[in-house]
Amino acid sequence: MRITLRQVEIRELVEGFSSSEEEGVRGYGGRLNIRPAFQREFVYNERQQQEVIQSIFKQFPLNVMYWLKGEADTYELLDGQQRTLSICSYHQGEYVIEKQGTLKFFHTLTPEEREQFLSYPLQVYVCEDSTTQEQLDWFRIINIAGEKLTDQELLNAVYSGPWITSCKRRFSKPNCVAKGLGEKLMSGTPIRQDYLRTVLTWISSKEGISLDLYMARHQHDENSDREWQYFQQVINWAKMLFTTTRREMKQVQWGLLYNQYHDRDFSSTALEQEVARLMMDDDVTNKKGIYDYVLSHRESALSIRAFTESMRASAYERQQGICPKCRGHFELSEMQADHIVPWSKGGHTVKENCQMLCQHCNATKSDN
Repeated sequence: MRITLRQVEIRELVEGFSSSEEEGVRGYGGRLNIRPAFQREFVYNERQQQEVIQSIFKQFPLNVMYWLKGEADTYELLDGQQRTLSICSYHQGEYVIEKQGTLKFFHTLTPEEREQFLSYPLQVYVCEDSTTQEQLDWFRIINIAGEKLTDQELLNAVYSGPWITSCKRRFSKPNCVAKGLGEKLMSGTPIRQDYLRTVLTWISSKEGISLDLYMARHQHDENSDREWQYFQQVINWAKMLFTTTRREMKQVQWGLLYNQYHDRDFSSTALEQEVARLMMDDDVTNKKGIYDYVLSHRESALSIRAFTESMRASAYERQQGICPKCRGHFELSEMQADHIVPWSKGGHTVKENCQMLCQHCNATKSDN
């Protein structure tokens, strides 16, 4: 691998700038691929973009950029995408900066100001004659000091190709189709790969393999139709069963529930009634777990409110240290709090419903 330092004026960078779904994002006379498959989506906000342009006018040095040289004098941007797009977008007239108390687009700058901007030299390290693995290793290293890449962004780099490009189009754009369909049931943001990572986690779990292995198996697929169809099935199944939208639904792992229960028959009316009842139950401390519970009836999904130390001590004194099941005497530290009337049968986590059982009896008890 050979690395050389070049100076590239902004006028060279913005020449022939274009951005489209079909051709991608290109600059430097069309020879620079600004958004290769391993690059994240654009994440700078307007203030961060403006800071880049202000730094240029103040002649402050920007951090170096890194390009990979390809065939026929073409390049891929390895690091510096956010700064590059900020520069190109300003040149395209997409936002303004404040200059001497006046808001200015690029086209409203004076000729002298435009020349100052266009002649600014960017420091670019160009990497040539490198293997794919060397490029990815370099990509990881140079991003350590910058805005940390998410785990999914790093995996996208490792398994880049047409399949990942198709996945990102559906699951990683700011207004992607996945957001339109599942926004009320999904947490995170598409642009930081939250949707994509969630969907790949769900579908890889369905196949009983790790997310990494799933991506390795499908890296060379031509498209993401399989993942998109699965995502639609999951979201439509959840919407069909739970017709009332609640904020807790965004924290539910719907794909994992779908994988386990989608072939069972449920009454959406009965499910909604049970969800509504449990949402009002103060003993249920994990409200998002309600959706798991009404499908599985696993009480552990709910995190039932525990008895306080005061309640435990009061019950112990009332029982004089005697376990009501085996009639043995135990120290307080050897006993565990239990509902006299089980929570599943309407018992609440209150002092009057607390009893202390020895560890053996508590482990072998039944709610029957």
